[in-house]
Amino acid sequence: MLEITNLHATVADKPILNGVSLHVPAGEVHAIMGPNGSGKSTLAYVLAGRPGYEVSEGSATFGGADLLALEPHERAAAGLFLGFQYPVEIPGVSYLQFLRESLNSQRRSRGEAELSGGEFIKLAKAQATLLGMDAEMLKRPVNVGFSGGEKKRAEMVQMGIMNPKFAVLDETDSGLDIDALKAVGAGINRIMRAPEKGVLLITHYQRLLDYVEPDKVHVLRAGLIERSGGPELAHELEREGYAEAAA
Repeated sequence: MLEITNLHATVADKPILNGVSLHVPAGEVHAIMGPNGSGKSTLAYVLAGRPGYEVSEGSATFGGADLLALEPHERAAAGLFLGFQYPVEIPGVSYLQFLRESLNSQRRSRGEAELSGGEFIKLAKAQATLLGMDAEMLKRPVNVGFSGGEKKRAEMVQMGIMNPKFAVLDETDSGLDIDALKAVGAGINRIMRAPEKGVLLITHYQRLLDYVEPDKVHVLRAGLIERSGGPELAHELEREGYAEAAA
């Protein structure tokens, strides 16, 4: 589903990714773990097409199409979703309006009919309820005044509404308490656990993987995949740390 081959990328002319190769088949969840500065977020941003992240070598295909040849909005319309470590605030724009415009923009690009206001409100309320979030909060400006846990729940609501084919989730567990962690983990499983979907879950810690069990775990260090293994590798990293596990 997602095929990354010998991917090199720079940020401000500084090499960050140094030959990443990774295959995530449909129906699987893969976790990327690694120390700070290893290139995890850079990999997420490169896949999403964030400006300033330049690919110097290698390829990335999504569903057989050249992902790197697509503009960011085209990647989103093709079914790629990026979850941020620190979701941004957008003062003056209600979350509901933001989500409706985003969804209908993607639907238009795929030749699908737009949702009416009533249809969208029904969908948004249903997704908020499933995440244990008060739907009234979606009337507020995007993430303004939200706690860390509320921002992540709202992002899961967004993912449920968009219903992507593939999710790249960058440290979704960052700043979450136990209850929020459980809710977010349940949301990932509910929305993305399907034979035709895939997830690349970027995290520092094993704790989220207690709720979203990966099919494979990869260790990214110095811009390269250093090791790969099953869920037990995450427990080894948690127990021994990255330095000992690499030895």
